[in-house]
Amino acid sequence: MKNFVFVLCLILAFYACAKKGELGSVDNPVKLYFTPSVDGDVIAKNSETFIKFLEKETGLFFKSGIPTNYIAVVEAFGSDRADIAVMNSFGYLLSNTKYGAEAKLKVLRHGSDHYYGQIITHVDNNINTLEDLKGKSFAFTDPSSTSGYMFPLKMLKDKNVSLGNTVFAVKHDNVVTMVYQKQVNAGATFHSPASSDGKIKDARERVLTQFPDVEKKVKIIAVTDSIPNDPFVFRKALPKEISDKFISAVKKFIETPEGKEVFEKIYSVNGVVDATDADYNVLREMVAKVGVDAEEVLKQAK
Repeated sequence: MKNFVFVLCLILAFYACAKKGELGSVDNPVKLYFTPSVDGDVIAKNSETFIKFLEKETGLFFKSGIPTNYIAVVEAFGSDRADIAVMNSFGYLLSNTKYGAEAKLKVLRHGSDHYYGQIITHVDNNINTLEDLKGKSFAFTDPSSTSGYMFPLKMLKDKNVSLGNTVFAVKHDNVVTMVYQKQVNAGATFHSPASSDGKIKDARERVLTQFPDVEKKVKIIAVTDSIPNDPFVFRKALPKEISDKFISAVKKFIETPEGKEVFEKIYSVNGVVDATDADYNVLREMVAKVGVDAEEVLKQAK
């Protein structure tokens, strides 16, 4: 009887392994995570088109996921529930430090592989310099945001500026709205230079439909140092053959009219370039200087 049970267990174990299949098979698809930056339905709808292209181009099967926040993606790398993810730069630092995940691609926005943070205020305020912000109310995005918190905070610390009441508004457009409506004296958001035709491309653009005069009412008083763009991040033990196929397919997809439209809608991205972990050393150095506690950020974001 004991021998029968032992053999039965071996058969069941073998069946379970066989059923799961190799990574990239229909029973064990490559798990691709999209960090939420816009409405989840927008990401879900457009990612379906991307997934179909990936599967046709690579011969692999993929499964996409859209977690509630970037911390869920970090933790997914730790439990092998994520194989590849598009995520924010600080989330990458956590994934790399804790779980050895590696950046191999970096997105391009408006042809650039970097962007900036900015500090904004209402034109009615008598605020023109960073020093004028002493004791003023201020809205950041969230504690994990490079452009909406960390880099602007470094600028303020370099000038020895102590703010008044501060809040975290979560989204960049929320910060712009709060400044526009004079709920706070100033705030921090992402910044991209205006296009060649003069159209704004910073966070104020996100509320133009709601507030058509936002460019006239909300002004920029400071811009941060450059910040490396969001990376595509790969699980530490992911087979090189799979990552190579994925990278080749992404580059091909984003060169198509359909691919350009999909990535523009999801992440305002118009291209990708190769990346290495060293590209994010400038961010590591900034985090160290500002004194951001990664573990504390993890706790706050959960």
